[in-house]
Amino acid sequence: MEKVLGFFSEVRGELSKVTWPKRQEVVRLTLVVFSISLIVAIYLGGLDFIFTKALGLLFNR
Repeated sequence: MEKVLGFFSEVRGELSKVTWPKRQEVVRLTLVVFSISLIVAIYLGGLDFIFTKALGLLFNR
């Protein structure tokens, strides 16, 4: 039990050293991640659509 309490004491000490991001930075970076994810999704979806149509034309002769 003593080891467990020591562990959580160390965890709390380490977390107090962390520099947490400001709310504005979290929102900005979240929007960046969503934007990049959307761009990649559109790109991959477009490639999938093109390859599906090309293979359909190729094999449905």
